[in-house]
Amino acid sequence: MTRRFVAPLLQRFYARRWALLGLFCGIGIPLLLFGSLAEDVWTREGFSWDTGILLALHARATPALDRPMLTLTAIGGPLPMAALAGAIALFLVWRRWLGNAALFATIVGGAALLNLLAKLLFQRQRPTLWPSLAPETDYGFPSGHAMGSMALVAALVFLLWGTRWRWPVLVVGTIFVLGVGLSRLYLGVHYPSDILAGWSASLAWACGVRALWRVPVRTLWRERAALRRPREVTPSR
Repeated sequence: MTRRFVAPLLQRFYARRWALLGLFCGIGIPLLLFGSLAEDVWTREGFSWDTGILLALHARATPALDRPMLTLTAIGGPLPMAALAGAIALFLVWRRWLGNAALFATIVGGAALLNLLAKLLFQRQRPTLWPSLAPETDYGFPSGHAMGSMALVAALVFLLWGTRWRWPVLVVGTIFVLGVGLSRLYLGVHYPSDILAGWSASLAWACGVRALWRVPVRTLWRERAALRRPREVTPSR
């Protein structure tokens, strides 16, 4: 009896092993990382490596690096990212790809809302180790720049995954996300843990939304309705 039940279950897991691995890497690991970081931020314990990394970066700051870092942090800011996301969403609507537009808007807009709520919840102050070239006054955990850039790139990769553009967008997008995160550290307006938390939270959100988007809701409702519908009893002859 046990073998009959376990064997089909193992077969299903094996048939979906790559999808399950993708869910673990895209949702499970990022959530574990965010939870670990959030726990220490919530208890105000902090991280010994946060300050050390910032000081090491600041020691290598030069006027030649200031300009590209300021440019990256400006491009990854709320207004430019919102304008870019809005343009992409309007293009998708114009092409009548309404499902893709809804998916894109949910990932990017949801990440922005989650970032706002998380900052209000944790209320972590930003580092003040030196006067920044781009000072910020709001809370720092998790990084809004990190979450916004990650959400937009992840959404684009999901939309283009079935095309030849997926790898170029993935490579260029990854470089952009890393560059934006590095610029925030270089300018001293975020701790490294803020950036890691922003990346992990946004990636988990994007992958979770994408996974739910693929669930055949109509089929599930039909199956549920069929199960609840009373069966017709055939009279015996």
